[in-house]
Amino acid sequence: MSIETTDTLIVGGGQAGLAMSEHLGKAGVPHLILERHRIAERWRSERWDSLVANGPAWHDRFPGLEFSAVDPALGPDVFPGKEQVADYFVAYAKQIAAPIRCGVAVTSVTRNAGRPGFRAETSAGVIEARSVVAATGPFQRPIVPALVPADALIGGAGMLQIHSSAYRNPAQLPAGAVLVVGAGSSGTQIADELQRAGRRVFLSVGPHGRPPRRYRGRDFVWWLGVLGLWDLETPPAGAEHVTIAVSGAYGGSTVDFRNLAARGMTLVGRAESFANGTMTFAPDLAANIARGDADYLALLDAADAHVAANGLDLPEEPEARRIGPMPACATEPVLALNLAREGIGTIIWATGFALDYSWLKLDVFDAKGKPRHRRGVSTVPGLYFLGLPWLSRRGSSFIWGVWHDAKHIADQIAIQRNYRAYDAYAQESTKEGSAKRERA
Repeated sequence: MSIETTDTLIVGGGQAGLAMSEHLGKAGVPHLILERHRIAERWRSERWDSLVANGPAWHDRFPGLEFSAVDPALGPDVFPGKEQVADYFVAYAKQIAAPIRCGVAVTSVTRNAGRPGFRAETSAGVIEARSVVAATGPFQRPIVPALVPADALIGGAGMLQIHSSAYRNPAQLPAGAVLVVGAGSSGTQIADELQRAGRRVFLSVGPHGRPPRRYRGRDFVWWLGVLGLWDLETPPAGAEHVTIAVSGAYGGSTVDFRNLAARGMTLVGRAESFANGTMTFAPDLAANIARGDADYLALLDAADAHVAANGLDLPEEPEARRIGPMPACATEPVLALNLAREGIGTIIWATGFALDYSWLKLDVFDAKGKPRHRRGVSTVPGLYFLGLPWLSRRGSSFIWGVWHDAKHIADQIAIQRNYRAYDAYAQESTKEGSAKRERA
């Protein structure tokens, strides 16, 4: 059986893989993208029906293409729906003529035996490449804490437990109240949607960041940009894994847990344990909300200072600083819930994802299973990572951020190709010189 070869193999056909392809194409590097499903498949089949992007269309995009399917009458801060985002990536792949093969799964990548490069075993055969870019991103394996047994009976009946990636809409769930565990962007938006649909909702709130959706006429993504916060190269101490409560749903608004509680949602602290049909929670709800408030106010302070220092003509917004009292569910926290007594028939685990590089059979991971790399350049020559949070900066996992990271990696690949080209030229020149001396 013949073995296909290419210079660079990109594994993953989402935003990271396409950004990588664009820059490799511009650098003249032959390459191939393998995607096990469709382009941007996770946007289509692993997100809920009503999801919209958390960043506005003018910001969360590649530099070379604007969103064409959004309604300009809604203003510059419109948030594309999930299908629009997926269609955007399909259009981008066509625009850059990306050499992508869909429906091809990579099952393993190993070093070539006794020679440079890598061997990729795929569902369509073997491919060898001098370089490999792991562009599968951070959302690989849903994390579901081992708190509630899958076969747990609540009030003598079974209970539905799903990860947020399997949630689609309220009608999908059985009758009864819903406990959403995790109050980042996904958990908060799902809980909000369920409450609007008339469901009784309990939301487990852990530590989180809570930026303003807009302030003084500008979206928070603009503020992070002009303040240089997207370019932070190292996360603040303790902030590596803090979730962000932000939403573009319903036109975009600041997430405020006080408002959710005022509408009837019961907030609880972090889920801690489960036994005999009862879930217990940490007494940390008020502290978690206060921490989110501090994050929110800090950005307002930085924005105001920037306006003053630069003489910007942006309207003041004093009402944005009005933070109401803690809701009763925070001052008198619920520390235990008997799920049957509360009529809870569903638990949605909005608890994030873990990396899954099980197909990479290379010594490139630390004791925690994280790739060892610097700005995406791994400790294994020829192997690169793209699309991970904080790969090079705060914005690395966003559409526009991954585009800039891809350029750096493409430059490194091109540099190594030039070194190899020189080496081949030098060796050939040496052979020719030796042959001439022998003839002389």
